[in-house]
Amino acid sequence: MKKSPSLLSIRNLSIDFKTDEQLVQAVNELSFDLNPGEILGLVGESGSGKSVTALSILRLIPIPPGIIRSGSIAYKGKNLLSMPVKALRTIRGNRISMIFQEPMSALSPLHRIGHQLVEQQQFHQKIDKQTAWDRAKDQLQKVGIPDVDERMYNYPFQLSGGLQQRVMIAMAFMMNPDIIIADEPTTALDVTIQAQIFECILEMKTHQTAILMITHDMGVVWTMCDRMMVMYASRIVEQGPVKEIFKQPAHPYTIGLLASIPSLSIKTNQLPVIPGQVPDMAHLPEGCAFYDRCSYKKDICHHQRPALIDISDNRQSACFMAENFFERS
Repeated sequence: MKKSPSLLSIRNLSIDFKTDEQLVQAVNELSFDLNPGEILGLVGESGSGKSVTALSILRLIPIPPGIIRSGSIAYKGKNLLSMPVKALRTIRGNRISMIFQEPMSALSPLHRIGHQLVEQQQFHQKIDKQTAWDRAKDQLQKVGIPDVDERMYNYPFQLSGGLQQRVMIAMAFMMNPDIIIADEPTTALDVTIQAQIFECILEMKTHQTAILMITHDMGVVWTMCDRMMVMYASRIVEQGPVKEIFKQPAHPYTIGLLASIPSLSIKTNQLPVIPGQVPDMAHLPEGCAFYDRCSYKKDICHHQRPALIDISDNRQSACFMAENFFERS
């Protein structure tokens, strides 16, 4: 069976942020593919580089202070990093959409919700205002917004945080994009609405829309995602199919994350935690960035940084002990 070409292909992407005093390494040597109809989960602690990765795809990193040190981001074979801004605008919000983590920073405070949804459609398509208005109302209903006729005339500040987030999700779905980048898409929503949004996301998947799902919730990864990438201190430390990684993690950081998931079958008053903190991103260690927090470390880990290597046909890990973990389970 012939494999479908990747919709999105990122290779050796490195991004820094320069301040007056120092250079912060936000993303280092990042490479991955996103395929049609796939949901790819990106997990890791705050500050690991997940949101910077998401923003870089649509070239939303402010430059300066951001610096794209190296790499390429190809959408259908075209490098987005070298694309003229005018051409890129035809892709943003149209073929590649993003659900931002902070809706108030993404929605215009000066325009009504309905007008923003109509403008999005008319910018990318030849469509009359009434048709665009009706489509916008229908999309808001799909993401669970009540009293749609009234909400269409509201300004963002008149909506709760949860309603603002649902408007952002509706905007991301509006144009039936090829790719949706979802940065913590359901953080401000209650569990009932979360389930409704996840149903919408799974429906998009049936239309071969690819989704990059950034989340802290390993339950969301297990339920929604086909593959997952674990990010730590600006690098991918493990990636592969979700069910395989949950069953057989091959990096100490992933082992720690999975051990921290609450379980009804294990009776304990205290969950395991990963000791220590993420290292200073402006002064990353020479060796493995997880060295100080690792229970499996060896001398080589302190002096040499492990590369992300293949441990099977569809699994990768950046750990000198990876094969031992992989064989143990």
